[in-house]
Amino acid sequence: MKFEAKIRTDLGKGASRRLRHADKFPAVIYGGNENAISIELKHSDIINKLDDPKFYEAITLIIDGKEENVKLKDIQRHAFKPKVMHMDFIRV
Repeated sequence: MKFEAKIRTDLGKGASRRLRHADKFPAVIYGGNENAISIELKHSDIINKLDDPKFYEAITLIIDGKEENVKLKDIQRHAFKPKVMHMDFIRV
């Protein structure tokens, strides 16, 4: 599975809230020999793919034209709404 992602430069609680109001959510990619990267993903692209078992095996994120192979490490969901609040990815 491939998804488009953008690097986040605006960090913090307020920035994350603004993302969520814009149908996006924050995520982090870490691991490997590179530094952690804060990204944003489009919620509508991801939410429908969470039921697919392939989503939990391997994902390719396209960040500024560069492909990054990752695996989902953690997902934070809203307590009662069908919304993703945050995701953590680890490099493969």
